[in-house]
Amino acid sequence: MNLEQNKKHAIAFYKMAYEGNPKNAVETYVGNDYIQHNPDVANGKQGFIDYFERMHQEYPEKAIKFVRSIAEGDLVALHTHQTWPGNDQYITMDFFRFDSNGKICEHWDSIQQIPKDSANPNTMY
Repeated sequence: MNLEQNKKHAIAFYKMAYEGNPKNAVETYVGNDYIQHNPDVANGKQGFIDYFERMHQEYPEKAIKFVRSIAEGDLVALHTHQTWPGNDQYITMDFFRFDSNGKICEHWDSIQQIPKDSANPNTMY
């Protein structure tokens, strides 16, 4: 496994889908199967495409910043900062599993809205 290549591919895949071209992202970076663990997104490639096409139509002004990526074995973890309309901000942690051909085949995520107040001065990223 090429860990640096997998990190670059996970970022490119997510960025391409997030910015409105999920079909091309799937065609470029996803293998034969795509297992989805986010309960708001249908399983499989088409479920991913449908979800991100709808998100782009409903929220075209959303933005994403990739804060860090970590790779180990066949997994890549991405830590992102997302800004949505009305300055609604979220931290996400996404995990992608790659198949033996270097293609994405499985996804998990955790999403948390950045609270207005914090008990400490540290950011969430």
